Amino acid sequence: MIPRLRTDIWVQALLRRNAAAGRFGAVIHKGAAEAGAVYVIINHLDGTLDLLGPPPGPAHDEAGDRRFRREIAPPATQAQIDAAMARKRRIDPDLWLVEIEDREGCGGLAPDHD
Repeated sequence: MIPRLRTDIWVQALLRRNAAAGRFGAVIHKGAAEAGAVYVIINHLDGTLDLLGPPPGPAHDEAGDRRFRREIAPPATQAQIDAAMARKRRIDPDLWLVEIEDREGCGGLAPDHD
């Protein structure tokens, strides 16, 4: 079994990697430091958003990297994301929500095929 990073460390690394690439990111909701689920809003700065979250099944691939899938068919609205995250937080209050501003991509994440 491949050891995995604590969620708080992984989130900080994601934010630093995006900052190094010239993209702004911020933690919107802080969850469990050790192993909280991570959801990422990609703000394309043109009014369109993507919401990425953990896929069903294993949250990590064979190499130990986190896997993501689109939670809402793009382009999502802020109201759709707010409603989806409110439902998810009622079920799992330990989840993390991170937002990354990325005009051209997915904030350095590669979502699984939908």
